[in-house]
Amino acid sequence: MDLKISRRQMVGATATLPFTAALPALATPAKSALDKTRLDRIPAALQAYVDQGVLAGIVTMVCHRGEIVHVDALGWRDIETRSPMQRDTLFRLASMTKPVTSVGALMLLEEGKIKLSDPIRKWIPELANCRVLRKADGPLDDTVPAARDITVEDLLTHRSGLALPGIITGPIAQAYDAAIGWGISTPWTTDTWLAAVGRLPLVYQPGERMQYGISTDVLGFLIERVDRKTLQASLKDRIFAPLGMKDTDFWVPPAKIDRLASLYQFDEAKGALTKASDFITKDIDKTPSIFMGASSLISCADDYMLFAQMLQNGGRSGRARILRPETVRLMRTNRLTAAQRQHPFIGQPLFWKGMGFGLGVAVVQERTASNISNGSVGSYGWPGLWGTWWENDPVEDLTLIYLIQQAAPITPNSGAVIAGGRGVKSREALPLFERMAYEAVGSPPPLG
Repeated sequence: MDLKISRRQMVGATATLPFTAALPALATPAKSALDKTRLDRIPAALQAYVDQGVLAGIVTMVCHRGEIVHVDALGWRDIETRSPMQRDTLFRLASMTKPVTSVGALMLLEEGKIKLSDPIRKWIPELANCRVLRKADGPLDDTVPAARDITVEDLLTHRSGLALPGIITGPIAQAYDAAIGWGISTPWTTDTWLAAVGRLPLVYQPGERMQYGISTDVLGFLIERVDRKTLQASLKDRIFAPLGMKDTDFWVPPAKIDRLASLYQFDEAKGALTKASDFITKDIDKTPSIFMGASSLISCADDYMLFAQMLQNGGRSGRARILRPETVRLMRTNRLTAAQRQHPFIGQPLFWKGMGFGLGVAVVQERTASNISNGSVGSYGWPGLWGTWWENDPVEDLTLIYLIQQAAPITPNSGAVIAGGRGVKSREALPLFERMAYEAVGSPPPLG
């Protein structure tokens, strides 16, 4: 694969887009010293959540200045069989899949095969000539033509107008559920799935506002059509194999199934931890019929650390160059307008206070006590529905990974729980871990 690209080619791919004139420089790491005694306090603090029966198990990992300085596995991979959580335990990443798929698309950008401004109809005619609901929760037949085509950038920033069952309201929610559901154990093909989506109206005009949904799934299918191979094969060839991510895939081979963490749910009212419905795990040991780029990867802490450190190092890992530094800067540069950041995220009114969103990752714009992230300005990452979370902090040269398997509510108002780790007892361990890690590197976040 030839990743050589001229500076003129890179500029040509993005020059017509907003927010590219003042890209942030790659941050110079702070000179803070690591306090190992503070890191050593993390396991006991998190173990309390296991002992109280709030969480089944947790894996945490901290990398500081390129060195893994903390890794811990607490509790149980499976409570019933008394299988302990281990460093190599496999987790359903859920939306932590999105940054990986986004990197796959950015590699195509570098090769000149796509541009951010390209209309996706070039590869996905199923989403050409879209109709848009006049009112997001209004009647399905009350629509207007799309003002413009959906672009590649719209998919990367969730501004395509595409939505997701469960987090929208009105007739369109039922229409999505009937058309594609959650894509679990359904014998779709890429063509039939996209055709089903293409028959639905958009919730908002392309580019109008961020609406979390299936944009990254569509991005994954765009990668397939541009790269002329499945998303699984594309990501393996481009990312997993070069980085050595040997345990990351869209399914779990039978030989590894015993390493998969069971999924639990915590009943806040009863204070009880029980196994979640097996529909999430059903057929997870079989290759799926299609590869969903938004939510379907399974991985472990060490594998995802390889991916995160590649980005932290400006797109390089050892001898493997995945992205150029300029592209990493593009990825972690906010692209939401001030007006777009005023809209709630899955019912969370102040979600974007101090935050922005780049190309597949959320970005810290201002370090405040009310942020969903305790990271320094410029930190970036994205969580997963089942409690998985990661963050890169270029200022402190710090990467944090936190992995649990805990079912969360999927509703139009669940943004605080899904993305912020706030407001529900079973998610309180995440901000505690993040805060303690920052205290260990001498950069405590604001109290609030």
